[in-house]
Amino acid sequence: MARTTNKRNAVVLAKGLSLPPDAATQTFLIVGKRGSGKSTTAVRMAEQLHAAGVPFVVIDPVDTWWGLKADRGGRSAGLAGIYVFGGRHADLPLESTAGALIADTLVEHRISAVLSVKHLSGSERGRFVTDLAKRLFQKNTQPLMVFSEEAHETAPQQPMKGEEEMLGAITRLVKLGRSSGIGFAAITQRPASLSKNVTTQAEVLIVHRTLGPQDVAAIKEWIKYHGEHDAILGSLSTLVTGEAFVWAPDFPERRPIGLKRVQILPRETFDSSATPKAGERRTEPKRLAVVDLDLLRSKMTELIERAKQEDPVELKRQVTALKRKLTDAEKSAERAVTKTQERVREITVQAVSQKTVSQIEKATAAAGKAAQAIAAAAQELVAQLQKVASKPHRGTTTAGVPARVAAPASPSHRPPLTKTARGGGPTSALPKGERAILIATAQHSDGVTRSQLSVLTGFKTSTRNAYIQRLRDRELVTQVGETIHATSAGVAALGDDYEPLPTGEELRTYWLQRLPEGEAQILALLTAEVPNTREEIGEATGYKTSTRNAYIHRL
Repeated sequence: MARTTNKRNAVVLAKGLSLPPDAATQTFLIVGKRGSGKSTTAVRMAEQLHAAGVPFVVIDPVDTWWGLKADRGGRSAGLAGIYVFGGRHADLPLESTAGALIADTLVEHRISAVLSVKHLSGSERGRFVTDLAKRLFQKNTQPLMVFSEEAHETAPQQPMKGEEEMLGAITRLVKLGRSSGIGFAAITQRPASLSKNVTTQAEVLIVHRTLGPQDVAAIKEWIKYHGEHDAILGSLSTLVTGEAFVWAPDFPERRPIGLKRVQILPRETFDSSATPKAGERRTEPKRLAVVDLDLLRSKMTELIERAKQEDPVELKRQVTALKRKLTDAEKSAERAVTKTQERVREITVQAVSQKTVSQIEKATAAAGKAAQAIAAAAQELVAQLQKVASKPHRGTTTAGVPARVAAPASPSHRPPLTKTARGGGPTSALPKGERAILIATAQHSDGVTRSQLSVLTGFKTSTRNAYIQRLRDRELVTQVGETIHATSAGVAALGDDYEPLPTGEELRTYWLQRLPEGEAQILALLTAEVPNTREEIGEATGYKTSTRNAYIHRL
C-alpha cells in the first residue's frame, strides 16, 4: 500500500507540516465539530507513526477505527499487525476485566491495537479504561501513543458517580505519561465537556471547524493557558472539511511549529468513520489485514498464567486444590491398604492345612447354632422395639437410635439446658437467667462463646448479652477475646449448685435428655455411628430437608 511521505521517519500531516517521530510522546488536543475532519487527522497520525515503527493504542467508544485494517478503497488489506479487540470486526473479544492484561500485552510485545469499548456499559468501560491506563503508566518504558476517540467520554469535565477513578487514571497518563514514554491524543467534538486538566495539558492543538460558543470558549482557555493570542477564534467557523489550525508553541523544542493553517492530507486506510448518507448503501471492505491470532493468544496465555502465579487469591485456590488432592490420595492409600490386608487374609485361609479347615468347620457349625439362638432373641427384641417406636415419645430406643417420628414444630424459645439452683445455695440470690448463664459457662473449662451460650441456654441475643454483662459487673465471668470464662469467684459462688459435665457415655446421655426431640434424634444417630450423611439422616428420621438441616445447624 502506497504511503504519502516527505521525509524518512517523519509524521507527515499536511504539505509543509511534518512532525518528528518523537511526537509519539507528546500530548495533542484534536477538536472540531462532527464531520470537520478531526478523526481523519488522528487516523493520519496513527498511520504515520505505524510507518515509523512506533506502536499506538486507540480507545474507541464508537467502533470506527477498525478501518485501519483495509486500504482506502476497501479492496485490499490495510496496515499489517493492527489487532482489533471488540467491536464488529474484532480479531479478539474485549472484556471489561481485561484492561490490565491487554496493557501488559501491548507493553511486553510492542503491538498496536484498537480497543473498541462501544459494547461495554458505562461502569464496565470505566473499569476497563482505568485498569488499562494504570497499567500502561506503571509498565511502559518505550514510545507509545494513546489515541482517545471521543475523549470527553473517558475524561469528562463533570464525571458521573463511578467515573472519578477513570478520570484520575487518564489525567495522570496525560500529565505524567511522558516519563513512561507515553503520548496522548485527545480527540473530541465537545471540548467544553472535556476535563480542563486534559485540555490545558495538551502541547499541540489541532483545531478543525468549530461553531459552538462553549466549545470555542474551551479552545480559548487552551490559548490563554499557553500565553498565545486568540486571533484565530473568529476564523474557526470558516474552516472547510479537513482544514485545521495546528498550533505548537514549544514543539519541536529547537524549531517550534508555531501556528499554521493547513489542509490535512487524506487518510491512507478505509474511512470506517464516514457518516452514512440517506439512501446510500454503505460499502464494507472486501479484505482486512490478517493478524497472527495464534501468536497473540499464546502471548496472552503466558501473561494470564504469570498473573495467576502472582495472584494471592489464585495461589490460595491452588493450595486448597492441592490439599483436596492430598486428602483424596490419603483416602485412596487407606483403601489400598485395606484391600491388601483382605487379600492377605484370603491367601492365609487358603494356605492352612486341611486339619485346620476341619476344625474351623466344626467351630463354624457350633457358632451357627449359637447364631440361630441369637437371631431368635434379636427378632423378639426388634418386635418389642417396633411396638415402642409406634408410640410418640422422646428419647432414644434401647439401641441408642431414636425412633422415626414426625418432625416436631421448631420451638421459638428453648428452655435452658442447665439445671437451676437448689434450695438456699450460694447462687440463690442470682436471678434465674444469670444463674443459667453462669452454670453453662462454668461447665466448660475452656470457655464458651456468646453463640454457644445461646445454644446452651436458649436465650435470645439481647437477653443473653444483658445477663453476661451483669455477671461481668459482679466479676463472676470474664471475657478474653471472643471466649467467656467463669472466674474462680463465679465457680465458688455456684457451690453445690455446680455440676461439671460428665464424660463418655454419661455425656451422651446428658445431652440426649436435654436436647429438643429432633436434635436428640440426630445426635443419637451420629454418636451411634449409624448414618453419617445428611441424606442418610433424613431417611432414618423421616424429616424434611429444611427441618433436618435446621436441627443439624443447631447441633
